[in-house]
Amino acid sequence: MAPIRPGSDYNLRARDIPVGAQMLFVAFGALVLVPLLTGLNPNVALFCAGVGTLIYQLLTKGRIPIFLGSSFAFIAPIMFCVKTYGVPATMGALAAVGAVYAVVAVLIRLRGVGILSRLLPTIVTGPVIMVIGLILAPVGVYMAMGKTGDGAAALFPEPTAMTVSFFSLAVTVLVAIYGRGMIRLVPILCGIAAGYLLSLILGIVDFTPVINAPWFAVPHFVGPTFSLDAMVIVVPVAIAPIIEHFGGILAIGQVTDRNYLENPGVHRSLMGDGVATALAGFLGGPPLTTYAEVTGAVALTKIYNPALMTWAALTAICLAFVGKLGALLQTIPTPVMGGIMLLLFGTIMVVGLNSLVREGADLMEPRNMVIVALIIVLGMGKMTFSLGGMHLEGIGLAGVAGVLLNFLLPHPRRRKAPDRDSA
Repeated sequence: MAPIRPGSDYNLRARDIPVGAQMLFVAFGALVLVPLLTGLNPNVALFCAGVGTLIYQLLTKGRIPIFLGSSFAFIAPIMFCVKTYGVPATMGALAAVGAVYAVVAVLIRLRGVGILSRLLPTIVTGPVIMVIGLILAPVGVYMAMGKTGDGAAALFPEPTAMTVSFFSLAVTVLVAIYGRGMIRLVPILCGIAAGYLLSLILGIVDFTPVINAPWFAVPHFVGPTFSLDAMVIVVPVAIAPIIEHFGGILAIGQVTDRNYLENPGVHRSLMGDGVATALAGFLGGPPLTTYAEVTGAVALTKIYNPALMTWAALTAICLAFVGKLGALLQTIPTPVMGGIMLLLFGTIMVVGLNSLVREGADLMEPRNMVIVALIIVLGMGKMTFSLGGMHLEGIGLAGVAGVLLNFLLPHPRRRKAPDRDSA
C-alpha cells in the first residue's frame, strides 16, 4: 500500500491514541449490532471496519475525519440471504454492492455530482429507506418478545423477555434525549450494557462460549461465492446508502468547515466506501458506511485531525483478534437486541420519511403518489418477480421499481405564470 498523503489536517501522533480509541467506542455499539443481528462474526466486522477505514483514508488522501462501520441498510437482505443462500453467497452479493459504489463513483467523476440526484432522487430513496425500516419491524418485535427473528421459536419466557427488552429500550431513549457530552453519542451501547446487566441479574446469560473461547484468535473469515439470485436481492438496496453517503460527507464538511465534495471529491469518498465494502464481502463482514455517530463525536471534541480515525481503525483491528470479546458479544440475550431494534428500525423509517419532508415533496401529485405508493406496497407486501434467471423481491424489487418508475413516468408540466398584461 502507498503511504497516506496527508491533507492539511492529518497529523499522526502517538499521544492521540486514547482519543482515537474513543472514536471507536462511539461507533462500537452500532458496529457490532449488525453482525449480531445477521449471524455474521463480530470480530470479522471489527477487522473489516478497521481495514476499510484505512483504505478509505488512502483513497481520500487522508483528508476526511470519518470512520466506516457496519451499514444498517442491508440488515434485512443479509438476514434473508444468509438463511436462503448461505453466508458465502451473501458475501458475494455484498462484494457486488462495493462494485456498484465504484461504478457510481466513476459516473460522478465523469458527469458531476448532479447525476446522483437525477439517478436517485429523494422521491425514490425516501420510500426505499422507509421500506427498509418497516420490513424489519417484525424482527425487532419478535426478538423483544424473546423469540427468534422469524418468530418461529421462543428462546426466553415472554414476561422476562419483555422486561429486559423494554428496559434496554428505555435506557437507549433516555440517553439519546437527556444524555450529555460523549454519552449522548452512544445510546445504543448504553442500552445494550443496561439490558445485559439486567439479564445477568435475571440469570439468562450463558457464559459458556466465553469460557471456552481463547484470548487470541484469528477472526473467522468467510470467502464469497457469487449467486445471481442473492445479488438481485442485495444490490438494489445500495440505492439508499449511496444517497446517505452524500449526506454524510456534507455533514462532516459542515462540522470541519471544509468542502469535501470538491477536495478530495465525493467520487473519491464513495470509491473508498465501495472498495471497503467489497473487501468486507471477500472476508465475511457486513457492508460499510460512514458513521454519523463519529461525526457527532468530531463536532463535540472539535478535534478535526483525520489521523484520529487511523488510531480508531488500528484499535478495531487489534480488538478483532481478541477471541473472548467476540464470544462475549454473542452472549447478549435476544431480548436485549430486540429492545434496541424497536427504536432502531423505527428510526430508519423516520429517516426516509424526513427526507421526503425536507425535500418538500408533494405526495398528492399523481406522479409522486404512484412512485411512493408502489415502492412501499411492493416492498412491504413482499411481492416477487422472476424473469429468466433473475429473481427480485421485497426491498430489492421496491428499489428497482422506484428507479424505473422515476425514469418512465413523465414529470408534470410546470404551469406558466399568468400574463400580467392580460390580467
